[in-house]
Amino acid sequence: MARYESILETVGGTPLIRLTRAAAGLQPRIYVKPEWQNPGGSVKDRAALSMLRRAESEGALRPGGTVVEVTSGNTGIGLAMAAAHLGYRAVIFTSSAISREKRSQLAAYGAEVRLVDNFVPKAHPDSLRSHGERFVAETPGAWLAAQYDNPANPAAHYASTGPEIWSDTDGDITHLVATVGTGGTISGTARYLKEVSDGRVQVIGADPTTSSYAGGDGSQKFIEGAGHFVHPESNVDDWPTSLDSGLIDRFVRIDDRRAIETIQWLARTEGILAGGSSGVAVAAALDVARDLGPDGTVVVPLPDSGRQYLSTYFDDDWLTANGFAGSAAPTGDPTVGERATPVPLVDRDEQVTDVVTRLENGGIGPDDVALVLYRRAGRSVAPHPTDVVGATTLARLRASSTVADALQSVGPRLGAGLPLPHPSVTRWRDSGDKIALVLDGGRVTGILHPESADPDR
Repeated sequence: MARYESILETVGGTPLIRLTRAAAGLQPRIYVKPEWQNPGGSVKDRAALSMLRRAESEGALRPGGTVVEVTSGNTGIGLAMAAAHLGYRAVIFTSSAISREKRSQLAAYGAEVRLVDNFVPKAHPDSLRSHGERFVAETPGAWLAAQYDNPANPAAHYASTGPEIWSDTDGDITHLVATVGTGGTISGTARYLKEVSDGRVQVIGADPTTSSYAGGDGSQKFIEGAGHFVHPESNVDDWPTSLDSGLIDRFVRIDDRRAIETIQWLARTEGILAGGSSGVAVAAALDVARDLGPDGTVVVPLPDSGRQYLSTYFDDDWLTANGFAGSAAPTGDPTVGERATPVPLVDRDEQVTDVVTRLENGGIGPDDVALVLYRRAGRSVAPHPTDVVGATTLARLRASSTVADALQSVGPRLGAGLPLPHPSVTRWRDSGDKIALVLDGGRVTGILHPESADPDR
C-alpha cells in the first residue's frame, strides 16, 4: 500500500479502465481514464497544482496570499483543495448555473464563492472575468490563476497525463479522444503523445454541437466544462491560449441530449458514474471506434464524476424540466410539448420593416407571437433559452420603430415532457405570464399559452 506525506502528492496516477458492455460490437479497445480519482475529484487537480506551484516559484503567490480563479467549478475546486492544504485564502468566482454539488464542494474546502450571473460579454466590466480581475487588482497578495491562458495548465498534462497514458497502454494507443474546455488537457496530453509516437497518435476533439471550437454557432449548452461559448454581443471569438488547436486532428460534435444519455448508459452498463463532459467524450469515442479495426486503442480521459451532477444529469425532475426526458411517472395526460406552438424567430437587430414583411408573407396574424433573439451568425439549431431576448407580435412591430421597442417579456422555461397538469405549469398559469418557453433537449422549440395548458381543453 502506497503512503503519501501530503494530499497533493496523490494528484495524478489515475488508471485506465476498458469499456466492455458499453462498447459491445466495436472492434478496437476503448479505455477510459477516470480523472475523478484525483483527490479534488477532477482532471483539473493536475492543472490547479501545476499553476499554483509555478506561481509560487515565480514569486506571484507568496505565503499568506489569496488564490483567485474564474471557473465553471472544477479548477476552482482543485485550487481550493491545494490552497486549504498550503494555507492560502481561496476566492472563486463562478456562476449559479454550475451544479449545486460543485458549489458545496468549494465551500467545504473553505473557499469564498462569489456568484456572478450577469449575461454580458467577457470584456464587459460586469462580466464574471472582470469581477475576478478587479478583485485581484484591489486585493494585496492576490494571484489570479487564469487557467485559460496559463501555460502551466497544458504543461501539467504534458508532464503527467500524457506519460501515464503512454506507459499504461505500452505505447499502443492509436487515438486520444478528449473534450476541449480551456484546452489544457487535450493540448498537453496530445503534445506528449504526438512527440513520443512520432505523430502516429491521432487526437480527436470531442465538442458540444454548438461550441465554436468545432464550428458551432457559439450558443450556450447544458454540459458544463466542455466547449466554447461566445456571447452574442461579443465582437470577437477569443480562444484560450492554453489551447493549441494545431495538435487536434479533427473534431466530433455531440449534442447535449446524446451526452447525457451516454453517461446514463455508462453508469447502467459499466458501473462508471461520469459527469456531463465525459458523455461528450465517450459518445465521440464510440463514433471514432466504429471506423477502426481490432488494432485500434482509444483512450478517453473522463474529466469528473457523475457525483458532481446528481442534481442535474441524473435527476429526473431536472431532466424533465429542461426537455431531456418525459415525465418520470407517465399518466397518459397530454404534455407541454404536445400543446406547444411553433413560433417564428426574429433577430433583435433586424429592421422592423423587413421583419413585418417577412411575417406578413409567412401568414402570421397580428396577435401571433414571435420570439426575439440575440443575433447569432451561423445559427444551425434551435436557440438556447439564454439567446431569447423576449417576444413580440406583428401588431406591436407595426407600431414600433425598432424590434427592441416592440418587446414583451416571456415567462418560465417548461420542458416538453412535462405532463398536464403539473405543479410548475400551474404556478406559471397562476402568475399571469402570457408566454412560456418550451424546451426540448435544452433548446427552445416553441411556446405555450395559458389556455393551451388547460389539461381539459
